[in-house]
Amino acid sequence: MASPLPTPDLQHERDQRMLLWLVALGFFMQTLDATIVNTALPAMARSLGESPLRMQSVVVAYSLTMAMLIPATGWVADRFGTRRVYIGAIVLFVIGSVLCALAPSLTMLVAARVVQGAGGAMLLPVGRLVVLRTFPRERFLQAMSFVAIPGLVGPLIGPTLGGWLVEVASWHWIFLINVPVGVIGALATLRYMPAPAPVSTGRFDLAGYLLLAFGMVAISLALDGLSGLGLRQASVLLLMIFGLASLTAYWLHALRRPDPLFSPRLFRVGSLRIGLLGNLFSRLGSSCMPFLIPLLLQVSLGYSPAQAGMMMLPVVLASMSVKRITTPLIIRHGYRRVLTVNTLLVGLAMASFALVSPGQPLVLNILQLAVFGAVNSMQFTAMNTLTLKDLGPDTASSGNSLLSMVQMLAMGMGVAAAGAVLAAFTAHFGMDGVQTLQTFRATFVCMALITMASAAIFWQLDERDSAATAANREQDVEAG
Repeated sequence: MASPLPTPDLQHERDQRMLLWLVALGFFMQTLDATIVNTALPAMARSLGESPLRMQSVVVAYSLTMAMLIPATGWVADRFGTRRVYIGAIVLFVIGSVLCALAPSLTMLVAARVVQGAGGAMLLPVGRLVVLRTFPRERFLQAMSFVAIPGLVGPLIGPTLGGWLVEVASWHWIFLINVPVGVIGALATLRYMPAPAPVSTGRFDLAGYLLLAFGMVAISLALDGLSGLGLRQASVLLLMIFGLASLTAYWLHALRRPDPLFSPRLFRVGSLRIGLLGNLFSRLGSSCMPFLIPLLLQVSLGYSPAQAGMMMLPVVLASMSVKRITTPLIIRHGYRRVLTVNTLLVGLAMASFALVSPGQPLVLNILQLAVFGAVNSMQFTAMNTLTLKDLGPDTASSGNSLLSMVQMLAMGMGVAAAGAVLAAFTAHFGMDGVQTLQTFRATFVCMALITMASAAIFWQLDERDSAATAANREQDVEAG
């Protein structure tokens, strides 16, 4: 006897549930690949004949490409259709992953990471857009909370999985595992993602986009050029000047254009203005930690890749455990006090890694990592909710895209800055034994000071600034 066919309502509910799993899968791929590489960098360096202390370009290329393309994703999705763009993003991500695995040199690996980052840049924004258009407003936060869970699981298993794959196979497999996941995702997109009705799009602000993208790339390359690219000082200075000039030109361009990528009117909102600047400068310091810690553990303390990956678990577990207490703290003490104090605590937690030594008890290492994970997670949640909490319905989408771009830009620039500081101290201390440990210690202190300096930005918040909307926004930006 044939089983009864599902009713249209039941079938619609199943399709919506599968759509959420599909968007969650894309988010998982993106966040997993952002963290799985860090533990494998020393193995990559040995395979490609490079110094492990000069591998930051592999991380910078991915995050910088994402930052550069995020501003265009909304227009591209409207112009070509969300389903078509989402499939294209998955295919591009898989192609980039295969190219990464086949790369014979660091230069080719960095180029392949650019391709991979181009696909990754579209996965979450386009997926979020699909969810926004599919689910009614009263179910949107619940749907996005479901999608955000894999975004937390990716960093949880990424470093451990990366270290394990390096030991049992080779570093190439940290990219090749994306192939079957991507194939499943592309097929599921064809089956479960609705083909949307055409959306009218205005003219894309190409001039503004090129100015903004060039400015971000030039400044990031200038930082990376201080170490990894071997650029001469004059070239670094020129890149920095041209980058700053390009960003200034974008601002002037946006002031006179009726439909810019990001309207300067957004910055009339005080909480967004301080939130974005605080995000940028505090993440410049703290975003380098997933890059520096696995390097420290393997290069100076003799950990295996798998052991170094396991040591990142306390960071993520502590990060997840403090999510529930962050909003009550903000409501009780206000954004100004919480962010100012917590920014200093993040810096102190980072600086504490300057005290690490080969004979340090394992329990103390785990405690150090857990403390950093807890205060860093609280920092991200507070900064993100502050940035978006006062935006109206007409500016929420643009403000959220701007926040995503700043987050990825700060991540790339933070790793590039850490690589430059590492290179400077390597030239000063040398690369043998104790000298390498001294290099890491000095780098941790410098990056911690950068983070602590951003406390002055959060101090500019109005002490009476309402924290009542923190709970309403927290779920929407949980993945940041």
